[in-house]
Amino acid sequence: MSKNKSKDSHNLVLSTQRADGRKQIAEAKLLRFKNRTTHRRYVIDMSSPEFTCMCPVSGFPDFATIHINYVPKEWCVELKSLKLYINQFRDQGIYHEDVTNKIMDELVELLDPWEMKVTADFMVRGNIKTIISANHLHPKVGKERWVVKDN
Repeated sequence: MSKNKSKDSHNLVLSTQRADGRKQIAEAKLLRFKNRTTHRRYVIDMSSPEFTCMCPVSGFPDFATIHINYVPKEWCVELKSLKLYINQFRDQGIYHEDVTNKIMDELVELLDPWEMKVTADFMVRGNIKTIISANHLHPKVGKERWVVKDN
């Protein structure tokens, strides 16, 4: 191998071809993988600070940070699939309460976690700040709580 070829193998080659993001988002499905650490309970915290959806009444965009906290049982969510799934709401007319509970329901169905909390922290609009939280506890979770705290 020549000196030039070996140098080139370490250089980044930019391409004008790009993935079709709209298509990837439209076709996105939540994916999971096996939890490899089932001998202890631990918390996974994720945030999506650039969440958008549309107000079903006005058609104006709503902006939020979505926080997802869960204690995995047998499964963990694959992050790229979650990112694409979250982006599916961008052009959807949906109420704050509905989007929060839809994300919760679909993640619980996919993962069957010990515990989960989904919080949608929406930006102020019309002088009103909205934060929606949904909680899930597995029926066999026991007394110890990591994510969902009793008040």
